Amino acid sequence: MMDDRVIVSVMVPGIIFISTAVVLVAFFNYLLKKRVVESGPIDSNALDFLKSVSSTGDSVLKWGLLFFFGGLGLVVIEFLPFTSDESPLPFGVECIFVSAGFLVYYYLVRKGEK
Repeated sequence: MMDDRVIVSVMVPGIIFISTAVVLVAFFNYLLKKRVVESGPIDSNALDFLKSVSSTGDSVLKWGLLFFFGGLGLVVIEFLPFTSDESPLPFGVECIFVSAGFLVYYYLVRKGEK
């Protein structure tokens, strides 16, 4: 089994890289939208372009719900009695909570469309 330090030494740089990439993409999308708006009158093509660049509302909701339900599943796993060597219970519990996050996201998006 892998040592915890090895796992952390791989995960931390990955998380930092992904977080930095998300922030940079959001920042550059903002600068691009600002430049398009400041360039003058907006025609239908520019409006369609701005809508395609700024479609982050549902994505943020989805990832927020998935991380919330995934974390909630990890908390529940912490309080369940099981042997960690042979039990598939933690994987099942985590899958159920992540699936619940997807279902809540689907329900909220469908409710918003109506």
